[in-house]
Amino acid sequence: MTDINKVIDEMPDEVYQRLLSGVELGKWEDGTVLTPEQRASTQQVVMLYQARRLQQTDHFTINSQGQVNELSKSELKKQFKGESIAEFKEQEL
Repeated sequence: MTDINKVIDEMPDEVYQRLLSGVELGKWEDGTVLTPEQRASTQQVVMLYQARRLQQTDHFTINSQGQVNELSKSELKKQFKGESIAEFKEQEL
């Protein structure tokens, strides 16, 4: 039996990114749709990777203690203060 902790510890970042993309999009890079079971198990691996390998502080991510980070509205505003989300160009008449 494979030890999931060893798999996570040795997983290259590229593999994590592909798994994350699969979970987010619901399909693999080649367009193959994930079954609900595949998506659930892949999401678990992604969450384990985030908890063990990444120092997550973003809203609704898994931290190193395995807990979901939930930032308040004021904390989110502080985090994004001064950053432009979108810019609009004036139209010429």
